[in-house]
Amino acid sequence: MAIDWVFVVLMIVAVLLTGISKSGFAGGVGVVAVPLISLKASPAFAVAVMLPLLIVMDVFSLKAWWRQRVDRLLWVMFPPAVLGVAIGYFTYGWFDEALLKLLLGVFSVLFGLWGLFKPLRGRVMSSWVGRLCGGIAGFTSFIAHAGGPPLNFYLLQCQLTKQQFLATAVVFLAIINLVKLVPYAMLGLLNMDNLLVALMLIPVAWLGVRLGLVIQKRINGELFFRLILGLLILLGLRLIYDGAGW
Repeated sequence: MAIDWVFVVLMIVAVLLTGISKSGFAGGVGVVAVPLISLKASPAFAVAVMLPLLIVMDVFSLKAWWRQRVDRLLWVMFPPAVLGVAIGYFTYGWFDEALLKLLLGVFSVLFGLWGLFKPLRGRVMSSWVGRLCGGIAGFTSFIAHAGGPPLNFYLLQCQLTKQQFLATAVVFLAIINLVKLVPYAMLGLLNMDNLLVALMLIPVAWLGVRLGLVIQKRINGELFFRLILGLLILLGLRLIYDGAGW
């Protein structure tokens, strides 16, 4: 694989957006990272390089958000998420890049539209919805580090402050990323070449996390939720467009 300036720019933009997303927008924007890198490299390379960087970003983000997490929601979502990761491992290789983009796009649009036009933030949704979203988040996170949309769908309907929402999302995604280390290693994705590329991008990851923390402090709560949902819909439409080959 020839590393040219276009590839370098795509990598930097993908890592920067993911860092901003993880610390300031609960992973909603980070879904673009794997498709973006895949423009110049294989999806397998993209997910392999991004996992160590995601874990580094998690370390930076956890320091800021750990104390504000909501444990009861984490316990609802985490066990099904581990099952979702396991399903991703056993079905690895079944999905080509086009189908993956199409599925993620449909999920993102549906989640965004539900939140905008059927707001249920006045009450906590049934725990089975949280378990279902946790399982989907585990699967999509394994396939393309895209656990944000199903996670956001559930958390946005709960009685959470912006800080609780962000903290719970950050902790959930951090735990799932650690879980993914084992199956990724078993699949041979964490080789030395991929780890070296990730190592060189750590400063970009740190910058993205810092920018996300600054940006989210300047947005009020309602605007914040609507921004998240709007971004999900736009991302979903773009992914559907790419996946369908239009």
